[in-house]
Amino acid sequence: MLLVYFASIAAIICTWLLWRKMRTILRARRRTRLLAQPLPTEWQALLQRYVALYLRLPGELREKLHGQINYFLQDKHFVGRNGQQIDDKIRLTIAGNACLLALGHEREIFTNFKTILVYPEAFIAKQVSHDGSIVHHAKTARAGESWHRGPLVLSWQAVLQGSIDGYDGHNVVLHEFAHKLDEENITTNGTPLLRDSSHYAQWVEVLNKEYGEFLQRVERRSNKVIDAYGAESPPEFFAVASETFFEKPVLMQQRLPDLYEQLQRYYAVDPASWH
Repeated sequence: MLLVYFASIAAIICTWLLWRKMRTILRARRRTRLLAQPLPTEWQALLQRYVALYLRLPGELREKLHGQINYFLQDKHFVGRNGQQIDDKIRLTIAGNACLLALGHEREIFTNFKTILVYPEAFIAKQVSHDGSIVHHAKTARAGESWHRGPLVLSWQAVLQGSIDGYDGHNVVLHEFAHKLDEENITTNGTPLLRDSSHYAQWVEVLNKEYGEFLQRVERRSNKVIDAYGAESPPEFFAVASETFFEKPVLMQQRLPDLYEQLQRYYAVDPASWH
């Protein structure tokens, strides 16, 4: 009886492993097919109208973005909240910005969540803080939020405002999806999963230096490039710097060349050359 029991367990484990392998193979095949698939003309028109950064892209990167969008829209589930209806304009505006972060990555990214919650305006989030033995509960209005290993939450009003202005350094989609990239590493600390283990030492050295100098500029009120919200923490600095990298690349390259170089190596694109 014991042999039969262990044989049954072994069979179940083998079946599960085979199922996982087949699922991975099928997912990779589907991704390859969707990446090569052209984007419908009407969807391209929505990108041209609502995603300012799309208009800057060189032709070959536009084609690559189209494939990334195809896969993104098949892989993610959009849910409207507080009466928000989900349509192609919303889906394409969010996907068009989010997939800019994927342009230089050959591997699949954004695998740590499936659902995107969309509110019509700023939403109220509960915030819990600890002060010694005292726990404080507060409610704050937010334009976006990334739940660790969970859904991503966005205000459509903020998404649209940030998307149609590609030069102000504010883009809530880039910001929150950068947090999702940060989550891909073991800890969420402003250091995403880099392409090679040899890159980490220089990344940490440069980002620590840049963050320290940034905090000093914010304190002196002489900060001119990256939004001051990045002073909240290293993860917020990475997210805000990512917004600036795509929306104000020339300014960042001129004023913060070391930071630009690190982000360019990570994202494997050069937005400063798109102008």
